[in-house]
Amino acid sequence: MIKYEDLYEVLRREKNNDALQKMPAGFMKDFSEFIHENKKAITKSDDFFADDIMRYKKEYENSMVLFKELILRRKKKLLNLVFIANETSVMKKDFENMLSFEKDLFDSLLSSVEQTDKLIAMLLLNGYADSDKANVLITEDVEPFVDMSGDSVGPFSKGDTVLLDKKVADILVGSQKAVNV
Repeated sequence: MIKYEDLYEVLRREKNNDALQKMPAGFMKDFSEFIHENKKAITKSDDFFADDIMRYKKEYENSMVLFKELILRRKKKLLNLVFIANETSVMKKDFENMLSFEKDLFDSLLSSVEQTDKLIAMLLLNGYADSDKANVLITEDVEPFVDMSGDSVGPFSKGDTVLLDKKVADILVGSQKAVNV
């Protein structure tokens, strides 16, 4: 089982290095057991102000602070790795030093950043930079109408290509009065 001093040492190594540090085997399980043992020690006595209870309580509080700081530092490093992996196409750098939930977070964040880059590229290629808009080709004449914002839109003639609010465009496409371009 991990001790308070071990947790402090893990945090110290993480603070002093730019790269993700290798965590001791079974770190999360050991830390969880350590916290549960401290909780048991705190609650087992009737004398809440006994010296041992106060020591366990302080150790518990300090351990939680150290753990939260450790996780925060590791998240920041993961974010940096995501940006590096996205920009350089170097995949899974420091992957072996990640905990299982950090690997999942890394993959999820990298996927989100890649999707955003694809969306930005698509928007730039289409000549506009507003993802709430859609280009549609009008397939039937459309009388003027009021959009979601209360603004008057139209009229449109068959064959017109127009840039509309995505929700309005979806309604026109759904009613077969337009097709996405």
